[in-house]
Amino acid sequence: MARFDDDFIDRMKNENDIVALIESYGTRLKERPGGKGEFIGLCPVHDDKNPSLVANRKKNVWNCLGACGCGGDPIQWVMHAENVSFRHAVELLRDGSTGGRPNGRGAKPRKLDAPLPLSGDDHETLAGVVDYYHSRLKQSPDALAYLQKRFITDHEAVERFKIGFVDRTLGLRLPPKQNNKAGNEIRTRLKELGVTRETGHEHFRGCITFPLLDDTGRIKQIYGRRIDNKSKAKHFYLSQPMGGVLNLEAFTASDELILCESVIDALTFWCAGFRNVTTIYGTNGLTDELLQALQVHDIKRLLIAYDADKAGDDAAAKHAEKFCSLGIECFRTRVSDGAKDINGCAFLNGGGHAEPIRDTLGLLIRNAAWIGPGVKPSQASSAGAAKEKKPEQPTSKPASSKASSLAAEIPGVEVAKPAAADDQRAAEPPVEKQPPVASPQPPAPKEIEAEVKENGIVIEIGNRTYRVRGLEKNLAFDVLKLNVMVRRDEAFYVDTFDLYAAKARAVFIREAAKELGFDPEVIKRDLGKVLLKLESLQDKHIEDTLAVKDETIELTDKDKATALDMLRQPNLVETILTDFDACGVVGEEINKLVGYLAATSRKLPQPLAVLIQSSSAAGKSSLMEAVLAFMPPEDTIKYSAMTGQSLFYMGGTNLKHRILAIAEEEGVEQAAYALKLLQSEGELNIASTGKDPGTGRMETQEYHVEGPVMIFLTTTSDDTDPELKNRCVTLGVCEHACHTEAIHRQQRTRRTLDGRSLQHERKAIRARHQNAQRLLRPLEVVNNFAEQLTFRSDKTKSRRAHDHYLTLIEAVTLLHQYQRVEGTMVNAAGESVRFVETTLDDIELANRLADRFLERSFAELPERTQVLLEQLLAGLRTRCKEQETELWEQRFTRRDVRRWSTFGDTQLKEHLSRLVDYEYLKIEAGGGKGRSLEYSLSYDPDSDQTTSITSGLIDVNRLRSPDNSPEKAGEVGEKTEEVAPPENDSARQNTSLPPSSRENDENGQAEAA
Repeated sequence: MARFDDDFIDRMKNENDIVALIESYGTRLKERPGGKGEFIGLCPVHDDKNPSLVANRKKNVWNCLGACGCGGDPIQWVMHAENVSFRHAVELLRDGSTGGRPNGRGAKPRKLDAPLPLSGDDHETLAGVVDYYHSRLKQSPDALAYLQKRFITDHEAVERFKIGFVDRTLGLRLPPKQNNKAGNEIRTRLKELGVTRETGHEHFRGCITFPLLDDTGRIKQIYGRRIDNKSKAKHFYLSQPMGGVLNLEAFTASDELILCESVIDALTFWCAGFRNVTTIYGTNGLTDELLQALQVHDIKRLLIAYDADKAGDDAAAKHAEKFCSLGIECFRTRVSDGAKDINGCAFLNGGGHAEPIRDTLGLLIRNAAWIGPGVKPSQASSAGAAKEKKPEQPTSKPASSKASSLAAEIPGVEVAKPAAADDQRAAEPPVEKQPPVASPQPPAPKEIEAEVKENGIVIEIGNRTYRVRGLEKNLAFDVLKLNVMVRRDEAFYVDTFDLYAAKARAVFIREAAKELGFDPEVIKRDLGKVLLKLESLQDKHIEDTLAVKDETIELTDKDKATALDMLRQPNLVETILTDFDACGVVGEEINKLVGYLAATSRKLPQPLAVLIQSSSAAGKSSLMEAVLAFMPPEDTIKYSAMTGQSLFYMGGTNLKHRILAIAEEEGVEQAAYALKLLQSEGELNIASTGKDPGTGRMETQEYHVEGPVMIFLTTTSDDTDPELKNRCVTLGVCEHACHTEAIHRQQRTRRTLDGRSLQHERKAIRARHQNAQRLLRPLEVVNNFAEQLTFRSDKTKSRRAHDHYLTLIEAVTLLHQYQRVEGTMVNAAGESVRFVETTLDDIELANRLADRFLERSFAELPERTQVLLEQLLAGLRTRCKEQETELWEQRFTRRDVRRWSTFGDTQLKEHLSRLVDYEYLKIEAGGGKGRSLEYSLSYDPDSDQTTSITSGLIDVNRLRSPDNSPEKAGEVGEKTEEVAPPENDSARQNTSLPPSSRENDENGQAEAA
């Protein structure tokens, strides 16, 4: 019989404050002056007139100094107050059912809540008894230790088979028999069912219990196994006919079964992974119900695993004859020496460890010998035909429509020949060279289906529907915070919690079960299935979201030829501009080319970064979208905004040689630091604290993001982080009125019939450029003219700008790789590296582009302020021409500037204030009462050269002399492939920026496509 262990008793004594406990029964206590934690009051045990009860809070004990002389700890107080036994008092303390009523002599014992239905049929009563015993098992260390010793360690087995333990507490929770109709009825019913005896004691006291069910799920019988040695009787059943079959699920899952002699042996097989197992109830316990189940479910083969003693052998032979008469093949296991039964064999050979036990039992199955009468039926025909032809080798039984055998998959187990059962069978000619196919494990439960809908993930389990929202937001592996709703018919329960948090999960299970009227174990099992399904969906979601987009796009021969034709065109640059115009991008030739080349530079070791800066609605996003549309989608990652830490968790190579486009620079304000590091160093590393999924402890975790990456940003702000801006090539969108008119013409044309018909053509153009980009190889670029190039050096910002200039040259060369000379060189590591050489045409084109964007990089004024100054000067020059005056004589107000420029009043205040601070303007009159603020120029734009920007780039014509040929500049490797056409003036001119385009861009004009 199980008992309360010493640790539990001590905990009950220490956790219950004696003063609070006594007062909970209505006894008033008063602290003694100077009593050092002692309280006094009237003792309720005897008729006390003067306070004689003393309670010591520090020692947590009580004592009566009066007539009764009682005393003790909190347990003994409850025994006296409730008039109950020691065990009953401990039960009351554990369940928090003490106090709340008068105490003292003659008190009736308090009863705990009844665990059984006080009214109902026999089935409901037995079900309640089984549930109560099942709940008591978890509170009984001795019972759990016994199961552990018998290798029933699988929690799923305990739950599925409703294993319980009888600790003699059922009677404490039932209503009293005296003067209580309900108590009398329930006790009488339990006696009739055999749960209790005539003495009132529980029949299975001190036993592990196993309910046995019929095919409808009703309890037909209960088997009990005594766990102590105080009685000779070890096995107990209810005092009613034997009935019920253990593990009926196995009958439907397989046509092969393992048949044991006892429930304990059967569950040893089950916990080892051999789930197709059932049992008789002792050697004389083969029931008609079991025989009927074997026939109804068409069982083809039985492996009899009875005890290795005379009773077991005799029963196996007797039962095998009966089974064979029903057409069921029978085999007999032989346990190893020194073991009496299956459980003992598992102990001796498995050592208590799961894998050895599984291997041991698997070997028993493989060594099973035929035990039926005569020759095995499946080989009778071949034996009879032995005289006419050579006997065929026996073959394995064809796979059944039910589950296949699992024992054959046990690693490291050799197939042994079957041993003879006795001398007579040993003398017979062998009829089976191979052991029978091992008994299978029933197939795993069918995976639940999840339907992804707009309102969440919907999972159906039985008559319960689970809806889950928020999975797409969970990209970490240690958090799964979701909104979960479970519904049955009209009843539902919904909560938002972390499915990985045990406490939050337990609250959901308890409340959902209460709301829907289910057993909490049902919701618990459901939630486990839902969790596993969500984890698989989460893995797929994270893989789809963060997977490296390095899939190879297979181009057709036609697409490849078309793309190569474009890349080999001598006028490739002009073709790119023409295609931009055809796709509806008006003007902005330099911006389009720089953006295109910068995006191409993603294949270089140090790509360019681009920042497009303009006012709202000027077309910066359209320009970025147009450039990205020409790039392969698998190489583009676009976000609207990024948080400060998001870049660090994007995975090892998710950004390598790709374009990271962010719609607005404000959207990366928090991530600016990470972007700067990524652009400068080409990689990111961060050490962060996280929870180890195995131990749950906090630990330092490292995250690495590998570059390089091409960064593409747009912004309307003039206060961009200067550190980030210095790392970017800054482009500005033309905001002149003529350019706006050209855009309007394009927008109107797009709505016409001709404009609509161009949609398919634009799609084809973009596809051609995407395929051309896919064909570009990440070759090394060698610039033999690099040492002869020049660049301004009067400002420190020129250090980064100079690197941008050299990278732009490399991007031009990389884009023209199919028109340039390729070679091979050996690097310092001894590796062969392919390279392509830069030509003077590449440098010439880069110079013409760099002159424009370097002007913005070195400008004293921000781009938007410079635009306002240009518009202001244009307006002043027009007024001077009309009034025949000089610029220095003009006075103007903010209203005048609004009329001349494209800026609103709020922007004007900011930019005019900056021009005053930089001393380009001065205030002539203050804005007093009734007077407007007036400005004038503080410099002469016609003679003052402070605003002129020179990049200091060398004139390429100086490099075209014979002394500056590539051969004279120095060879770096062996020429291996001549892919470029002969250079000539025509080719040189066509690879340069068209003069008309340069002129239009510099003058701020544009033509419609």
